[in-house]
Amino acid sequence: MSVLSQVWCRSLLLCSLLCSALIQLHARPANMSALREKNANAKDENEILPPDHLNGLKMEMDGHLNKDFHQEVFLGKEMEEFDEDSEPRRNRKKLIDIFTKVDSNEDKSVSAKEMQRWIMEKTEEHFQEAVRENKLSFRAVDPDGDGHVTWDEYRVKFLASKGLNEKEVAEKIKNNEDLKVDEETQEVLESLKDRWFQADSPPADQLLNEEEFLSFLHPEHSRGMLKYMVKEIVRDLDQDGDTKLTLSEFISLPVGTVENQQAQDIDDDWVRERKKEFLEVIDADGNGIVTMEELEEYMDPMNEYNALNEAKQMIAVADENQNQNLELEEILKYSEYFTGSKLMDYARNVHEEF
Repeated sequence: MSVLSQVWCRSLLLCSLLCSALIQLHARPANMSALREKNANAKDENEILPPDHLNGLKMEMDGHLNKDFHQEVFLGKEMEEFDEDSEPRRNRKKLIDIFTKVDSNEDKSVSAKEMQRWIMEKTEEHFQEAVRENKLSFRAVDPDGDGHVTWDEYRVKFLASKGLNEKEVAEKIKNNEDLKVDEETQEVLESLKDRWFQADSPPADQLLNEEEFLSFLHPEHSRGMLKYMVKEIVRDLDQDGDTKLTLSEFISLPVGTVENQQAQDIDDDWVRERKKEFLEVIDADGNGIVTMEELEEYMDPMNEYNALNEAKQMIAVADENQNQNLELEEILKYSEYFTGSKLMDYARNVHEEF
């Protein structure tokens, strides 16, 4: 092989390796930050849709328990800063800083009352974040800036976000023509329409202003929409149609069959967690039946009594010396519970950093 041919082959190989590396670089995110950025972009594309998950609420829209609830109400808007890829020492410092803020009387321990106050503050942070996001979302569905949006205007934007041509959809709706959407999209539309008119405060004018649109996207911001959300959850779980929930109804397994041991373990966890929540928290009067009123109180994120109960539960998890308070060593040791991030060698560094 000539020298020229060898150079050409080596160049071709180098180019191939470089292309392969570039493909891998763009094929998957390098860390959790990249994943969050990707999810944030996806969120921008669907900013006019009600979110599947509501921060600071104990139950999801579909009736599932919010597994991240205690982290959301402990970290507030700082929750995204704690992830598995973060440097443990950096996370430890942030957690120590949070501890000093929660410890308002500076006695180096956190009481239930202090934790309750902190939970209320963090819940308010989630509320304010929703308000800020809603301003952008409302602007997206109210391009003429008249401060009101009709259901048809919203429907056009929604279908455009699903890939349909916005001008064509608007023209068809104007002429009352069949939109010819798939069955799944039609079901979502019908659900959104019901929710839309529930958010229309009396006297109903079939228009949503910015505040009503906030209730549409975030039912926790409106007592009326919170009632609607509870009603939907009860409807999905209530098996005998009495608009109340028994323990057996509340712990009923999700639709589907158990196919293997792993699925069986998941179902066992589902039953155990929901049974504990039903008996110890939701069923306020302990009569074995949860009414819509009880579920509504349980779901209310600004209920101070609920915040105090949550504070006591969070303290109980890490209160190793059983003094009904949290010390710094305890909160660092149970960091994974409070932040979702496990800190290594917490005891060795606690005194030198605090």
